Amino acid sequence: MVAQTTVRGAAPRLRADATRNRERIVAAAQEAFIEFGADVPLDEIARRAGIGNATLYRHFADRRELVRSVVLSVLATMAEEAKAIMDDAPDAFTALEGFVHGAVEWKVGALCPLLSEWMDVAEPDILAARDRLDIVVGSVIEHAQTEGSLRSDIGPGDIMILASQIARPLPGATTVDHDYFVHRHLQLVLDGLRAPQRSTLPGRPATLEDLRAGCAGSRPGHC
Repeated sequence: MVAQTTVRGAAPRLRADATRNRERIVAAAQEAFIEFGADVPLDEIARRAGIGNATLYRHFADRRELVRSVVLSVLATMAEEAKAIMDDAPDAFTALEGFVHGAVEWKVGALCPLLSEWMDVAEPDILAARDRLDIVVGSVIEHAQTEGSLRSDIGPGDIMILASQIARPLPGATTVDHDYFVHRHLQLVLDGLRAPQRSTLPGRPATLEDLRAGCAGSRPGHC
């Protein structure tokens, strides 16, 4: 009877350990992909995760499956964090600022190359994750424009392009140098988004559909 209880009690622990290992692998892969690109050796990802190669391959059959999990994890985190920021912020523009600074921390600029090179962007799970994020981003922008704090000629695509471009370090810059200045320069740009607008922007607001089309048709690494 005791042995049976022990066996029954062991399964949840094994499942919990497996879940933790999977989460550690995805987190380590995200860091390594950002630093070295998606071609980083899987041995390096296993080392960063603190697990053996066999454990990594038990969870992910190949590199594409691992990239897919990283992309889904980043999209889900961004949507969840953006929603939390919206709920806690005193006004819509503060929520927008929090989201954009957060997008830089989540390294959204590294996400589109992974999508364009490794993923089928029309895959249902990817589309669903992007739709959830699109809804949150669109809501933040709509609320900020309704309250009159965000200039009216800005679209959701403009915000995502802004965050991804500023998140990319200059050629030759170290990660430390870039991280030190990125939020300072980002805040300068955010101040330029405030209403009333002081200039007329060329072209039209960028939509999230524009970004999707760009990611689908871009060369690897050129989203």
